[in-house]
Amino acid sequence: MSLFWRIFSLNAAGLVVAAALLLGPVTVSTPVLPAEALVVVGGLAVLLAGNAVVLRLGLAPLARLGRAMAAADLLRPGARAVVAGPAETAELITTYNTMLDRLQSERAAGAARALSAQERERHRIARELHDEVGQTLTAVLLQLKRVADRVPGELREDVGQAQEATRAGLDEIRRIARRLRPGVLEELGLVSALRSLAAEFTTHGLTVRHHIPADLPPLTEEAELVLYRVAQEGLTNTARHAGADRAEITLSPAPYGVELVVRDNGKGVGDAPEGAGIGGMRERALLVGAELAVGPGPEGGTEIRLRVPAGAGGGR
Repeated sequence: MSLFWRIFSLNAAGLVVAAALLLGPVTVSTPVLPAEALVVVGGLAVLLAGNAVVLRLGLAPLARLGRAMAAADLLRPGARAVVAGPAETAELITTYNTMLDRLQSERAAGAARALSAQERERHRIARELHDEVGQTLTAVLLQLKRVADRVPGELREDVGQAQEATRAGLDEIRRIARRLRPGVLEELGLVSALRSLAAEFTTHGLTVRHHIPADLPPLTEEAELVLYRVAQEGLTNTARHAGADRAEITLSPAPYGVELVVRDNGKGVGDAPEGAGIGGMRERALLVGAELAVGPGPEGGTEIRLRVPAGAGGGR
């Protein structure tokens, strides 16, 4: 029954009873007797209580809808307002849920286009760094080697320092190009790419261990790229912000697909708001229907857990 008919029926019942009393043998004395006043006050109290109950029950779904709208987050799909209450309220909640589904679908489609363009731009920049800047620095390094053989002894140390600086710059450009374009993912697959990523982030101050079996369920190329990028972003945050000396990557099969866990022993996220890095990970997770959870680890630090459903395509 709609909220209108609930309130109308209750008020109509009260008015009908009042009219019946006026037309019946019941009378009110002048002055009003205590018993008669008690009956009138009691009837009024019953009518007011009935109105309060009907309004409370009818408006409660709207209050729940308001809380659901305030807590809605397009990066955390799945939460929907419960459809309940009178017909008008139930229709309003259903319309809101439908609108939220449409907004999330449009956001996911837009994020897919944006991230696809981002990956193409990464590939282009990595190719230009490798083919143009890398080759230029290689030529400079060879030229410095020829110069070093002919310069006087007092300048040989300076030329050697220039060689070392050029070689370090060349190594840094190659490292940036590898991070922009995960060639090992395209050539050797996800398992080798994650193992290489763990080795790349293992430095003098940070040790990254990995537990990555070779027998993973089939995944699409998009799912593999999302897993790699989330692991890369998680280790980048660990190296830059966590102040950790140990981290680990775990990729394991699960009944629904695979689960990636990136964990460190750093200072954790605390109450800090989510930055662009975690937001980007959530955007990527939406592309493959995955669930991303970021929070404290079992022994402190930060834990990133990504649950990816198995895809129809074959893994590499």
